[in-house]
Amino acid sequence: MSKIVKYPHPVLRQEAEPIDIIDDDVLELIEDMSDAMYLDEGVGLAANQVGAARRLLVMDAGDGFKALINPEILETADEEEAMEEGCLSLPDIRVTIPRAREIVVRASDETGKRIEIKAQGLHARVLQHEIDHLNGVLIIDHASAVQRSLLRSKLKKLEQAFA
Repeated sequence: MSKIVKYPHPVLRQEAEPIDIIDDDVLELIEDMSDAMYLDEGVGLAANQVGAARRLLVMDAGDGFKALINPEILETADEEEAMEEGCLSLPDIRVTIPRAREIVVRASDETGKRIEIKAQGLHARVLQHEIDHLNGVLIIDHASAVQRSLLRSKLKKLEQAFA
């Protein structure tokens, strides 16, 4: 099973590469990511977080497991909601982030079928969080200057553990 990589691992800052073919490697990666997400009690996980810079995310925001290949946000509602978020790659770090309350995402499922998802609330938040990962964006990038200064010592600790 894949291990979740922690900040400041460079793969977390990489923009993930599109997946052209859904082969056994991709299906195995989905299974590994699913195991890692559930083991660490997460609601979502991007492939970067297990060291694979590929455009793939898995999630279960309470309505069943989903694997999304090459997800892209097509629409975002103007209405936003601020909420505290954590991240399996940034243990003990929480950041309040405003995100669109509703979004529409297009992706392929693990069979290669093109799907469109209209998501709201937590579901929309998890999708935006994981797609950020696929673009090399972390929750700390959304932090205000005040939040960043409050997180500085925790980030330093993660950096020292990584070195």
